Order: sequence, then structure tokens, then C-alpha cells
Amino acid sequence: MYTLTFKIEGRPHDIKCQVEAGENVLRAAERMGIEMDAPCAGNGTCGKCRIRLISGALEMPQNPRLPYADYEEMWRLACQSTVVGDAVVWVPASASAFKQDIATADLSTPEELARYESAIEAIFSTGLSKTPFTEGCGIAVDIGTTTVTAALLDLATGKVLSKASRGNGQIRFGADVINRIIQQMRPGGKERLQRAVREETIIPIMESLFRDSGKTSADISRIVIAGNTTMEHLFIGADGDSIRLEPYVPAFLELTGIDAEKAGLPAPPDSPVIFAPNVGSYVGGDITAGVLDTLMWDSDLMTLFIDLGTNGELVLGNREYMLTCACSAGPAFEGGDISCGMRATTGAIDSVRIDEETLEPQYTLIAGEKPAGLCGSGLIDIISELFRTGAVNSKGKFVRESRRIRYDEFGGNYIVAFADESATGSDIELNEGDLDNFIRAKAAIFSAIRTMLGSLAMTPDDIDRVIIAGGIGSGIDIEKAISIGMLPLLPLDRYSYIGNSSLTGACAMLLSDEATDKVFEIGRNMTYIELSTEPGYMDEFLAACFLPHTDHRLFEKPEEG
Repeated sequence: MYTLTFKIEGRPHDIKCQVEAGENVLRAAERMGIEMDAPCAGNGTCGKCRIRLISGALEMPQNPRLPYADYEEMWRLACQSTVVGDAVVWVPASASAFKQDIATADLSTPEELARYESAIEAIFSTGLSKTPFTEGCGIAVDIGTTTVTAALLDLATGKVLSKASRGNGQIRFGADVINRIIQQMRPGGKERLQRAVREETIIPIMESLFRDSGKTSADISRIVIAGNTTMEHLFIGADGDSIRLEPYVPAFLELTGIDAEKAGLPAPPDSPVIFAPNVGSYVGGDITAGVLDTLMWDSDLMTLFIDLGTNGELVLGNREYMLTCACSAGPAFEGGDISCGMRATTGAIDSVRIDEETLEPQYTLIAGEKPAGLCGSGLIDIISELFRTGAVNSKGKFVRESRRIRYDEFGGNYIVAFADESATGSDIELNEGDLDNFIRAKAAIFSAIRTMLGSLAMTPDDIDRVIIAGGIGSGIDIEKAISIGMLPLLPLDRYSYIGNSSLTGACAMLLSDEATDKVFEIGRNMTYIELSTEPGYMDEFLAACFLPHTDHRLFEKPEEG
């Protein structure tokens, strides 16, 4: 047995644990309750679980996600390191930033709150009636793959009394739902995943809501939960393996008869816990609740609804019919699979402009003084800018010379920030592998849109409006997203952003039994398309794996006059 000591930035006391020879450092950290970001689920492909070896020795094979210069400075990847003796490691604060510091649409700004209030008013102007509560409070929860947001409402007045958000504690088991399901199927996995989302995430959020509002758990009369299909399964402890395996049939689409006691949530035991219904394996309650917010179910306008986050879900239709699908965009929009990618936390670059002559960048940060990486909106910007300036070609390969571009045996690298400019003390660079990963992610979105339109014999011109929701949506430069072939070429005034539609829909369900019934009706009436079995989808996807597309005519603006 050896002693492994964790020195965690910002904590006054070290954490020591006894480990067997050959034990994985990331697994040892998990065992000790140390929160460490590992969106690739410990497969060594994301490079996010960086630790620094202070003394002793760890064994770690060479990994392309850790530059040799950083290795020489004693940086290691926890998921790839094993214990071979007593060791002391330093864990930077960035390792747990995913839990506390993610920018998300959680009604925390005046703009978000105004948008929410307007949306609630619009929902109930359709003829749906609020339930005439005379007292009590309720909590609406949006369980996202990356973040969990919640609001506590006075049921009689509909007023938001408090709101809170927190990174989903399950992140350390993988950034995407597939990795989480795989983790769930391992011994003790079901309990670990359930504990991470319930005890480590939702209950602390609820406690925060109580503190901020002056209410207690005894005041809660009902709870509404909206999450994607996997998140709802993992929360309730249902077997999620059938979601990822053919014929892709979840353990449940509608979950009823659950109360606070069964759900393990702090509220009177018999308080109902209502789950927004799922539609298919990868289109869940966050989308059915979100569709309620879009009002497309009450409109003749042909609407494309896109929820952009860790997953990409889309709905196309109007009051007559609605098609829906989910595309395997992967976690790139949240910074996963990107060497310098990060979630929208302190130090994240969220917008970029590149000088056409010098290729020097100008960027803005979500917070902080120095950049630490690129979040989703920043990635869209920088790839659009690199393509616009001719620094990369349509295949995503670097083709220009600059002090910002370096070439090695793996291709080109664009230095967004040099080591002395960055918060990490290392170069922040975007490589061709990153470009390839992101191009595949944007291609998944665009090819899903094309596939749905094709199934209805429609073209993008038939779309009257495009509604974008999700945490990344607020920061997207629509024109740049179009320029790289992520979104269809349409007049910009057809695009709009509605914030956290899932949370808004869940709040409406909290206030109204009729709204709840409508969400269940929406779920039952939506036609789910499984893209992996849809004829022609793969051809569409491959055609979209270029900047902007193999068919440039799809993105050529008509000449004026």
C-alpha cells in the first residue's frame, strides 16, 4: 500500500488516501470525493484532468493530449496515471470549476428574467389556464447533461422567489450520455450516478433555493423535473442501457406516480414529482417542456427548434405535426473533444475576431483577466474567422504562415494565446484534430436539419423561423455559424434565442395542470426519427463535413439588385 496525497488549490487541508500499487489516480480521487473534471470518462482523450506531480512518482504513458514540455514540468493526466509509490499531487482549482462556475441560462440576469416572464405570459395566453393555487411553493428543475438549473416559485402568484444552478456532478463520469450509461452499468455505477445528480447536485441546489427565498422544504407542494431521456433515467435509478442499444427503447417514456419520498428529494413525502415526458432514446423531457415554450404547437408557422448543449436536439413542425430527432454532435459545443476547449466558465473565450493580414486574434472572456480556453461560442467564432481569413481550407487544414501558426508532424496549430498571455501558463492552441472534431459536430447539426426537411420534401426556404435554446445559444454569432455550415442560410431576422426553454416549460407545468397535460400531449404527438437508421443521413453528414459544405451553393448569398 502507498500513500497518495492530494493538495487541492483553495483548500486549507490536504487529502490523503491509501492506494494499491497500480491504482488509477482519477479513480482514487473519485473514491475520496475529490471533484475532478473528466469529460472523456477517463479515456485519456480530453486532457482536462491535469494534475501536477510535486513529489514521488506516477506512471503514465505518453499521451498526445499532454504536450511534452508540460510533461517535463511534471504535469500529468490523472486518468492515465497509476500509483507506483508514495506521491504528492497538486490539483488546480480548474479541476472542479465544472461544478460551480458554469455560465448558463438560469434566470440570473434581468434579461433572462424578462424573457422568462414574457414566455410564461405567452404560454397562458393560448387558452391554457393556471391552476388556482392559494398557497404553497413549487420547484422546477432542468437536469442538463452539463448543468442543472432550478427555480422556486410561489404557486399562488407565479412569482420566481429564487433560482440557482450548478454543474451536474455526473460530469466526472463523462461529458456525454453514452459514457454515463456505460458508467452506470459497471458495479455500483447506478448508485454512483444517482448520488452524483441527486445528493451532490439537485439537493444542494434546492438548499440554495430555500436559503435565498426564506422558504423551507415543508413549503414545497410539487416539483417538476425536465431532463433528457438519459438524465431522467439516471436520476430515478432506471437501467439506461437500452437507450444506447438497438432497438433504442428506453425503460420508460412517461413516468408517473412519483412523489418526493420515492424521488429522495427534500419536500413533504407525498408531494408529487412530475417528470416531463420523453419521446425517444435521445429526445427527452427537456425538449417536450421546451416545445411548450416555443408555442410552435399553437402556430401555423413552420418552425425549426434547436436545443444546443452537450447534445443537439431538433424539432421541426407546427400545430399540424412535429418531427424530432437528436444528432450525435458530441460534447464539442461544451468544449469537449477540443484540446483547448472548456465549458463556459471563468477564463473562457466566448468571441473572437482575427486580423486578415496578421492573423492576430482579439477576443472577449466570460470572466477573468486571462484566457484559459475556448467555450462553444468562441469555437464557432474562431473557426469561422480562420476560414474567413484563409488560414484554413475547406477541409479544416492550415494553409497560411504566421507567428500564430505552427506546424508539426500532426499538422498545423493556431496559437490563440501564448503561455505568458494565458491563465494556464501554457499555450492555448487549436490543432487540426480539434478542427476535425468540431467540423463533425457542426455537420451533425446541419445534416440533421437537411434530413428532417428532406423527409417532408422541404427546403430551408420553407422554414418561417428558427428558435435556438440552450446555454450555448445566447452567445452564438448566427452569421458566423451559418458561414461554417452549421445553420442554414436564412435571413437573420428568422433566427431568435429563447434561453432555457426546458426550465421555462417546467415552470409552466408547475403552475398549471393544463400546461402539464399539454406537454404530455406534445410528447405523444411528436414523431421521433432515429437518424442512425434514416436512409440518406450518412450521405448528408459526410457532405457537411467541410467548411462550409461540399455544396457551396447552399451558403451563397443571392446577389442584391
